[in-house]
Amino acid sequence: VIFIPVGLVTLRASHSVIAHSLALVVEIVKRYDIGCVHKPFRINKVLYIQDDSIPKNCSLSFKVPKYMKAPIDIYYQLDNYYQNHRRCGVFHLMGLKEELKVNRKNIAWKSDWEHKFGKNVYPFNFQNGTVIGGGKLKPRIPLSDQEDLIVWMHTSALPSFQKLYGRIETDLDVDDVVVVHLMNNYNTFSFGGKKKLVLSTTSWLGGKNDFLGLASCICLYRFFFGNLCRCYHAPTSTVSK
Repeated sequence: VIFIPVGLVTLRASHSVIAHSLALVVEIVKRYDIGCVHKPFRINKVLYIQDDSIPKNCSLSFKVPKYMKAPIDIYYQLDNYYQNHRRCGVFHLMGLKEELKVNRKNIAWKSDWEHKFGKNVYPFNFQNGTVIGGGKLKPRIPLSDQEDLIVWMHTSALPSFQKLYGRIETDLDVDDVVVVHLMNNYNTFSFGGKKKLVLSTTSWLGGKNDFLGLASCICLYRFFFGNLCRCYHAPTSTVSK
């Protein structure tokens, strides 16, 4: 029975922010992979993305639908992408450059950049192969300081996932115009993937995240019906003298 209130509370909390009169979490999602392909190349998007001579720079412009209180998380999202199978994506680094000031620090787990990724390890020979991904590592900067790589290296179990890129530390008001400059480098067209930019405020569970609430409800369902079936199929015993 305890799963019922836990599930309801976490579902409700995932859509609320601890600020601004408990306003709902505001999330802006913009797909850009196709829109950033120049029109003459849209009949053959794979050729476009693989041709290094074609500029891949692109700009997105959109209005803020609701007040967004800082900090505002910036994610890049990939759909239909099996990260645990497509190892060529390990060094995929987005080329996002926000007109607003973006904080790129503390986006990775502290235990990772303090212990797991070495301060004395430099990726000068990490990308000597033919497959690089969307961007290049900085060979003169230690791995512990390349937090976007650390974030990427946490493999997702699902084919659609978001990776934290940075945070905007300025509130955004309704109808504010946000301009994002990016490089549309990484090839998702070959496997039918999608690339999206996500801006999101947070609740005490993070951004929009129904996983905990849904997981609690699923646990309740399995517990209730599992025990019901167990009782129904319980064998009868006879006592013989």
